[in-house]
Amino acid sequence: MAHILAAMGANVFAVAVVGFTIVIGRVTDEVILPGLSGEGPAVSGRTVLSGMAALGIVGLVRGLSIMVRRWFNMMAVARTQRTWRQSLTDRYLDAPMSFHWERPAGQLLAHADADVEVATSMLMPLAFSVSVVALIVVSLISLLVVHPLFALVALVLFPTLAVLNRRFTKSIEAPAARAQAEVGRVSSIAHESLDGVLVVKTLGRQDQEVARFAEAAAALREERIAVGRLRANYSPVIYSLPNLGILALLLVGTWLFSQGAVTLGEMVRAMALFSILSLPMEILGFLFQMIPQSVVAQDRINKVLAVDPESTVVGGEVGSAIVDFVGLSFAYPTDGPQAPLVLENLSLHIDPGETVALVGSTGAGKSTLVALLAALMPPTEGQVLLGGVDVQDLGSEGTAAVVAPVFQETFLFADSVRQNLTLGRDIPEGELQRVLALVEAERFVSEMPQGIDTVVGERGVTLSGGQRQRLAIARGLLRRPKVLVLDDATSAVDPTIEAAILANLRAHGGRTLLVVAHRLATIRLADRVLFLEGGRIAAQGTHEELLAVPAYAALAQAYEKAGS
Repeated sequence: MAHILAAMGANVFAVAVVGFTIVIGRVTDEVILPGLSGEGPAVSGRTVLSGMAALGIVGLVRGLSIMVRRWFNMMAVARTQRTWRQSLTDRYLDAPMSFHWERPAGQLLAHADADVEVATSMLMPLAFSVSVVALIVVSLISLLVVHPLFALVALVLFPTLAVLNRRFTKSIEAPAARAQAEVGRVSSIAHESLDGVLVVKTLGRQDQEVARFAEAAAALREERIAVGRLRANYSPVIYSLPNLGILALLLVGTWLFSQGAVTLGEMVRAMALFSILSLPMEILGFLFQMIPQSVVAQDRINKVLAVDPESTVVGGEVGSAIVDFVGLSFAYPTDGPQAPLVLENLSLHIDPGETVALVGSTGAGKSTLVALLAALMPPTEGQVLLGGVDVQDLGSEGTAAVVAPVFQETFLFADSVRQNLTLGRDIPEGELQRVLALVEAERFVSEMPQGIDTVVGERGVTLSGGQRQRLAIARGLLRRPKVLVLDDATSAVDPTIEAAILANLRAHGGRTLLVVAHRLATIRLADRVLFLEGGRIAAQGTHEELLAVPAYAALAQAYEKAGS
């Protein structure tokens, strides 16, 4: 609706501009020339007042049309930017994890920020350009009424402008695309440097990161200079054309006036039209300059929006906490030949309420198994079943209602402890305190300045690693999942506290517990231990039973030495 109102204001502006030239032409013939020449009857005061009133009314309409056009155009642009940013954010969150693995976060930020700004930049002068088109049409008719030769001058000028704009648009497309790609690279490097500032500082990589950013910024500068150079070559031509048109009109008009074919007022009217058209023509030229960059940015946005989202529709109901992996194989997606299988033909059954520990060396497939259980990615082959229902049929929301994974790398929002735990849900205070006690976090939270309402800073920077992990486990428990998955989620927690947490979870059971473990104390608490090796279950049983397996015994010995 705002776009329509802006276009209506633009069209009224075009009519008002032409109306102004008609009025100024008549005022010249009927008021100014008779008054200056002193010939003929004297100009009456009523005629003068009528001319002034006509100019005032046309000027008022013109001013109001500009206000309407600008107001509703700004509103339309702001709404379009909001819609695109919301759509991009929705797609980022709905897209499968493979989408995020393939794209750096900085590039995604550039899509939602710089690309949206550039894509909508052509909308700013768009309504004005509508008025320019309307103005050209109405002006041609007005010039044709005055004299066909005046219209002929315009008919030569406007197609010439269109041809030049077309040539410019084609020449700037490739440089504009490269410049927008460099914007994404600069954003990615900046995001990585800031996100990994602790690593950068502790490893003394400040100079290297600055140099890496400077190289990307220099590449962006060169691409933008290339775009600017094309604009610089184009702008003088596009800005000179209206003035050349005025010069041609002046020559033609002088000849027609000398022949008595037009009056001086009609000549003034035609000159005024071309003079007023100069600025709109420049704006139209600016629009043509912006179109290639806007199209490139829009294309980058559309590629993101075209990504198929994950299914969020709950396609089944899980009645029990039985977990089954059936003939499961998985390889991470690549652009080239298929990558090696991380998991291969793995089958596993976990009973409700059972505590299972996953043990294996780095790269054995433990975290991949957890990600498949949480439906973060589809298996290459086989199925993951929850209560007999395939997690792919459940959808991401349906799976999240049953499985609560907690990972080693925790994420806390720059908000209060309460908001990080509840994530906006209305949870009774008693429930919060009960869960905090289960994860051995009740004491340190109560000792914080504002208790549970203390703001923890971005990513929980004011907390220790172990404190962040305990809050992450509490957040998972508050979802009341049937299956709780701890993927090395207590790695930063003191072993004594870790043992207490796991004991609490088992004592207040009723849920299936799957733990990726590296500490013997945790492994011994499990009802069953699964030893993964090369993407397969090499052995399973209790910790004591598995000690008879040489590879497991060697790994357990390594864990014991690391913990001593």
